[in-house]
Amino acid sequence: MTEYIIKLIKKRGKRDVRSSVGIISGAVGIVSNLALFAAKLILGTISGSVSITADAMNNLSDASASILTLLGFRLASKPADDEHPFGHARYEYLSGLAVSVIIMIIGFELGKSGLEKILSPEPVDLSALGIVILLLSIAVKLGLFLFNRSLGKKIESGALLATAADSRNDCIATGAVLIASLAEKLTNIPLDGWFGMAVSVFILISGWKMARETISPLLGEAADDELRREIVDYIVAQPMVLGYHDLMVHDYGPGRRYASVHVEMDRNADPMESHERIDDMERECLRTHGIHLVIHYDPIVVDDPELNRLRDRCEEIIKNYDSRLSLHDFRMVQGRKHMNIVFDIPLPSDMRGKEKEIRSLVEDTLNSEGDKIYHALITFDSEMFNR
Repeated sequence: MTEYIIKLIKKRGKRDVRSSVGIISGAVGIVSNLALFAAKLILGTISGSVSITADAMNNLSDASASILTLLGFRLASKPADDEHPFGHARYEYLSGLAVSVIIMIIGFELGKSGLEKILSPEPVDLSALGIVILLLSIAVKLGLFLFNRSLGKKIESGALLATAADSRNDCIATGAVLIASLAEKLTNIPLDGWFGMAVSVFILISGWKMARETISPLLGEAADDELRREIVDYIVAQPMVLGYHDLMVHDYGPGRRYASVHVEMDRNADPMESHERIDDMERECLRTHGIHLVIHYDPIVVDDPELNRLRDRCEEIIKNYDSRLSLHDFRMVQGRKHMNIVFDIPLPSDMRGKEKEIRSLVEDTLNSEGDKIYHALITFDSEMFNR
């Protein structure tokens, strides 16, 4: 089904497949959830069940969520302009955040209704038609879960996968409502308010989880480890590349990722050839991963025995201190009475505050081994960008 939809979109010449898929998903969600809301609201009112009414409100929130999802995909497809040169793809994240807020507000209001029903219980009269409607609701939500999950995986959309998870949760919530109604009918124990409270808590937790998932990329979360590994593996495997550091990936929304990295090459290599190699790597990264990569060229000295000796010794010193440490951008500046050694160390977050200790260790060790005075000028980078 989902494969046919995507093929049909492409066949009609739609360039922005992602936006079209999101709009279709939103439209299906709006129609389905509004129909379920109307049926459950009528059923909840007739039967006097607050848990069924709560579930109806949940479907209304889902319809609102589908509207926001549709708008989010629509706005995210807008091309870049002078004010937003990186595009508008983060609208997809913003729509997800708005949906999360709506879900939590409704969950809070439904919790209040459930508490009132617990304090002042009223009998629930669930008919055979009501049971059929709830079972039908579970079937529809299961279908929406499978539909949105499949689409979300195909276009790698966190928003659609979150919508799918919400539909799955609705199956569980409606199942709980059905069990509560049947249990109360069979036992005459007032369970409706308690189950209504349970549904509201479930909605609140689901909304909070969705909010966290959408806030994280907006704040600038770290690049996916698998993506980072693929980029690094490709870069270090290229001819002329001796090393890399400071890989940073910036997410401006689905399909709008940019990255920068420093690549080390022999300073004696032909600059034009090095530049051509860098251009090839940038184009390949865009073609393979859809990432606009900018590479900074770092020429390094490889034919100076004294520099190589000092670099190896410094790396040995810091690795003896902590095996996780490494260095890059090593160079030395000879003075009349002393020598400055300059390099960077990617520092794990749990070692912050130990910079002075590491610098002193390097200087004291080198000064004790020779007749020169060494000053270590160390820049401590974040390990996050140098894994």
